[in-house]
Amino acid sequence: MESMEAEMKSLTKVWITVLVCLTYCYIISSNIPKGLFRLVSILPIIPIFIILPLSLSSIHLLGIIGFFIAWLANFKLLLFSFNQGPLSSPSISYLHFISIACFPINFKRNVSPKTNNSASQTPESSSSRSFLIYALKGLVVVLLIYVYRYRQYLHPNFIIFLYCVHIYFLLEIILIITAKSVEFFLGLELEPQFNNPFLSTSLQDFWGKRWNLVVTGILRPTVYQPVQIICARIFGKRSAQLIALLATFVVSGLMHELIFYYFGRVWPTWEVFSFFVLHGVCLAVEIELKRRLKNRFQIPPLVSGPLTAVFVLVTGAWLFFPQYLRCGADVKSLGEYVIVAESVRGLIQKYWGSNRLVF
Repeated sequence: MESMEAEMKSLTKVWITVLVCLTYCYIISSNIPKGLFRLVSILPIIPIFIILPLSLSSIHLLGIIGFFIAWLANFKLLLFSFNQGPLSSPSISYLHFISIACFPINFKRNVSPKTNNSASQTPESSSSRSFLIYALKGLVVVLLIYVYRYRQYLHPNFIIFLYCVHIYFLLEIILIITAKSVEFFLGLELEPQFNNPFLSTSLQDFWGKRWNLVVTGILRPTVYQPVQIICARIFGKRSAQLIALLATFVVSGLMHELIFYYFGRVWPTWEVFSFFVLHGVCLAVEIELKRRLKNRFQIPPLVSGPLTAVFVLVTGAWLFFPQYLRCGADVKSLGEYVIVAESVRGLIQKYWGSNRLVF
């Protein structure tokens, strides 16, 4: 319990530091013009946000703060330096600036509503259906935590598959809770974070349209587009697109290595980085083959879908999860579930006991 209280104190200090730094960034936006001068004024914030997660020890908090602050917030501030990205709206309020900088959310673009003759897809029915889906995913996560107690009897590859499901469901739940909370308190209409990645029919579909759309949305203007513009002048438009694609996956791999460093505090073995570089190369090959073959040859979705899923799972088991297991992140995270469960049980017993005394 003492360690949990110490962790909450550290977390409070982290968020206070984040708020102070972002307040500074918001104030200077009206006094320093976009470009080099604004970038120089923001640069001291970047290493602060990278160092902040090191004051925490919880795997879940490290993952959240590392992803929210060290990665997304820093990239958004870099875009803000040149008056681009979600923080650069001329009429953005202080509260909106802080919320968008801190959390993995994106505004919904102006989309014209499509007329639909079916009355079944009302906002209320859609919301109820979404709640039920996320509740079921939460139940699956809870069940998986109990299944891990018997992991010594399970095949290692099957355990890695369970970890894949666990991490995906948990990440999606964390992101949707964050987005819905911001949406409720600030009245913003936000874009979804995932789009049924298990329905992907290709790597291009998986990485570009379905998996962690918040990251896709921030990597496109910070890495892909600048590299494409620069390389187009040297290598031509077609080659520039492939180079920009590879550069995007390289940066994504480096940021994932940073988060894994937070987990284990050991020098990376570059397996996670290799996972993203491999997928970048394979995606570039896939795009080039589609360009050359065009409509002459198409793999049916019933075939390409399972092939995509198998490729992601196999390469993940080969390159992504060994480093996750080596740094003990799985053991630490399961230990945190036990601590939280015991804390909740203690609160329930305390509350129930006091009620029994009263009544």
